[in-house]
Amino acid sequence: MTDQQPVTDRTRLRRKPDRGRHDRETIHAILDEGFVCHVGFAVEGRTWVVPMAYARVDDALYLHGAAANAALKHAAGALDVCVTVTLVDGVVLARSAFHHSINYRSVMAFGPAATVTDDEEKERALTAVVDHVVPGRTADTRPPTATEIKATRVLRLDLTEASAKVRTGPPVDEPEDLDLPVWGGHVPLFVRPGRPVPDDHVPPSVPLPAYAEDYRRPAGSSS
Repeated sequence: MTDQQPVTDRTRLRRKPDRGRHDRETIHAILDEGFVCHVGFAVEGRTWVVPMAYARVDDALYLHGAAANAALKHAAGALDVCVTVTLVDGVVLARSAFHHSINYRSVMAFGPAATVTDDEEKERALTAVVDHVVPGRTADTRPPTATEIKATRVLRLDLTEASAKVRTGPPVDEPEDLDLPVWGGHVPLFVRPGRPVPDDHVPPSVPLPAYAEDYRRPAGSSS
């Protein structure tokens, strides 16, 4: 397997192509740090964009929801879907309003979303989604029952057509604006977990698990 994704008409960056990334390492790292995607598709001339939790397993994304979920039914039946993931790393303050920006890392993936019908693959996918959001969680939980698996629809999108786009660093001001008495730079943004809050049914004998007490996402490059 090559380290570079093939560049297609849909993944070729036409604006700011220098920010484009087509290597799997960058694409996978962004997908692994995030856990909420937006899935876009068209049904009978109407466009839908639906937020979903996901997990990456090797070179595929798994999406899941209720079996009766109308959006998932349509997405599975669509010729193509577009899945996007965006991580916001900071706000960029330029000396002109025009050049203000955002530091970000994003991925767009295109292709047909196939419904997973094999129960074993569905269970692996559901386990992967839980462990992607909270690494190690499924080791502590009851596995899904056959009824629960049947009640869940899982889609698989192979990452054969995907690209990333990344912006980092300070503003790009016009040379004539650099002497203006205006502060310029960027403000880094971070996602920080709060203290876990137990529900009313946790016995005193059950300790707070380390993955909740020290919850964190995979570290990526940001600034």
